[in-house]
Amino acid sequence: MTTPLTPVILCGGTGTRLWPLSRASYPKQYWPLGGSGEETLLQQTQQRLEGIEGLNAPLLICNNDHRFIVAEQMRQIGVEPGAILLEPMGRNTAPAVAVAALQATARGEDPLLLVLAADHVIRDAEHFQSAIEAGRIAAEAGRLVTFGIVPTSPETGYGYIEAAESLNTIALKPVPIARFVEKPDLATAEQFLASGRFTWNSGMFLFKASAMLAELERLAPEVVSCCRAALEQDEADLDFLRLEREAFAKCPNVAIDVAVMEQTKLGSVLPLSAGWSDVGSWNALWDTADHDDDGNVLRGRVISEGSRNCYLRSEHRLVVGLGVENLVVVETDDAVLIADRSQAQNVKTVVKQLEADGSPEGKAHRKIYRPWGSYTGVVEDSRWQVKRISVKPGASLSLQMHHHRAEHWIVVSGTALVERDGQTEMVGENQSTYIPLGCKHRLTNPGRIPVELIEVQSGAYLGEDDIVRFDDVYGRSDVAAAAQAAITPQ
Repeated sequence: MTTPLTPVILCGGTGTRLWPLSRASYPKQYWPLGGSGEETLLQQTQQRLEGIEGLNAPLLICNNDHRFIVAEQMRQIGVEPGAILLEPMGRNTAPAVAVAALQATARGEDPLLLVLAADHVIRDAEHFQSAIEAGRIAAEAGRLVTFGIVPTSPETGYGYIEAAESLNTIALKPVPIARFVEKPDLATAEQFLASGRFTWNSGMFLFKASAMLAELERLAPEVVSCCRAALEQDEADLDFLRLEREAFAKCPNVAIDVAVMEQTKLGSVLPLSAGWSDVGSWNALWDTADHDDDGNVLRGRVISEGSRNCYLRSEHRLVVGLGVENLVVVETDDAVLIADRSQAQNVKTVVKQLEADGSPEGKAHRKIYRPWGSYTGVVEDSRWQVKRISVKPGASLSLQMHHHRAEHWIVVSGTALVERDGQTEMVGENQSTYIPLGCKHRLTNPGRIPVELIEVQSGAYLGEDDIVRFDDVYGRSDVAAAAQAAITPQ
């Protein structure tokens, strides 16, 4: 009988090396980056598992700010997660794996856990599934299997895994691990490739939940005790399980490699050649994508004439490349990146500078996603600002009021149900309504198409912490709103 297999998808990380597209408010795993389709990296991570025998619903682990993005993207591909576990703060991969193993065994079951990052590209899904099947026997026997990527070059940006014997990179066979090695220099990396015993450390794993828990209890007991306490005191919040903050905060900040895999005698590495990439830079994204006859990758409204080996991407405006070579050009609504492909990884330094300067472009886009839809900042001044708001069918904003600003709403598409101080009215296309300062109000979309409206705010203070919620179907609180207002306006 086949042991059930539960995907554990780790959705953390900010992906700052893919700025200006990937930012803290909407990181790379939630963007359609791998291939020419519309599916995001997170969605592709789940979809490439379709057809595996005994596949359970996935467990997803993410932070509080991204919970509605994760839930919505799973809904879009018709997947109902086994659970979406919310970390109150980042604590690396060992606590995330411990939480997943504890959750998976909470009802006496003991499935195989397939631990995956939400931001990887794997071009050959069929080969990847074959590798998973090849690792199942070892995992069912208690081995902790990791997928080692067969190197294609002496890469110095990855950690390496040395196998206890020479690897047959064609046969899908797990081999005992000799050691893990941190990122080497070029000469050492070249020696690794020549030896035939080394693979890149992908951070993907397959093991029985009980086997990993036993090794965590032996090698990192504090991780397990803190995670168990955080789960025992968790709080159900709509479709989410919110880990208890104080208990989880005490958990050591440690990777599963360091906590277990580098110490255990149960580790095995399975060599994998499936077109894997961690999409760690724009150049890496160019390298894994399909190219035109001139070696270019073109996304969005792009025209290329006489350009070669470029990555050109437009999210809004037309981008034209004329006779340029080896460039990355990425346009968003508030920033444009132009970089030599060989220097593109240094964009992380730019993000740090933006954050140090307090520039909003360092962390958030103008378009902010909410559980009810999204809003986009259009233009602003000291005492007024304009936003474009989109509300999904059946969705509703919180019942709220503002002390320092009034709002004018102009509906340009759909029909909105507007509540103002207990009175309701329907506002249709080309109609408007006014929300005076201090008015308790709510907007709901009762229809089957999105409601699109233009909101004009005016007042002495326009900060998003000027909001008092009286009722919210998404469980958001004023305390949480105030804490996050500086980064992600509510």
